[in-house]
Amino acid sequence: MASVHRSRLFAQHLPAFGWEPVILTVHEDHYEELPDRNLEMLLPEGQCVLKVKAFPLTKPRLIGDIGLRAFFHLRKKALAIVRSKRVDFVYITIPSFYAALLGPYLYRKTGVKYGIDYIDPWVHPFPGSEKIFSRHWWSTQLSSFLEPKAVKYASLITGVAERYYAGVKDRNPHLTKTCLFGAMPYGGEVGDHQKLECLDIEPYLFKQNWKIQFVYAGAILPKAFGLLDAMFETMSISTKLFEQVEFHFIGTGKTPLDENGYSVKPLAEKYGLWQTVIFEYPQRIPYLDVLVHLQQADAIFILGSTEPHYTPSKTYQA
Repeated sequence: MASVHRSRLFAQHLPAFGWEPVILTVHEDHYEELPDRNLEMLLPEGQCVLKVKAFPLTKPRLIGDIGLRAFFHLRKKALAIVRSKRVDFVYITIPSFYAALLGPYLYRKTGVKYGIDYIDPWVHPFPGSEKIFSRHWWSTQLSSFLEPKAVKYASLITGVAERYYAGVKDRNPHLTKTCLFGAMPYGGEVGDHQKLECLDIEPYLFKQNWKIQFVYAGAILPKAFGLLDAMFETMSISTKLFEQVEFHFIGTGKTPLDENGYSVKPLAEKYGLWQTVIFEYPQRIPYLDVLVHLQQADAIFILGSTEPHYTPSKTYQA
């Protein structure tokens, strides 16, 4: 979903710089997740959004990545758009990483310049990739093979932070002469909160009480759990200091749709904090629903990570 927000935020502000954005995406009927219909309200009025189909999911689930399932549909539609409209530039936000391969394809077919925006690094050691022939090992091998092909003719490479694309420059030194690089972090969008006032959305995961309520919203990166463990251990030793405090973790599950995919609960139970100080709602909820719960909270809990590429985008929640 990060790519969704990145694209809509660009579309919101590009017209001020003389650009007329056209968004090409996959129709929501083909998503695995439930669509967040309220997101459409956050698009600029009159925004052109074109949608394509995707190959259906199979049982057993062999290919889930929406960018891969819709790749040929996106390629066909993108080529038609570039040829029928006066398209000056194609900007591809990743992940889905496979979508980056549309860039060199369109460049070879039409000569249109393209750029790639890294919301996450593509080539990096996935947890578990040290085990040869494992799924994560294959993912690492595939990313190392595909990324040079995707960036070969790029005119622009951007990322949430410089570390997100630093490895691209190291692995593809020719790009330093042919391509521009730039870091563009996430920012807070005032308009999102203004639109929220027009909607009848109430907090439903927890109710206000006499305690100080903290909210953490979003995924927790793997290397952050060590800090969380130490934090919970300290809380368990100093229980009286936290009698008037609650921490609510929202959307922290192992997978977006699994309402029982707890990642914080086991640590909370380990230190006797579950359902007294620590609460977790692992399933992802719609973006505007998250904003409602953040607004109701007394404070926002921000947990970082030691990953080299990490950028503290959650600070904008505050």
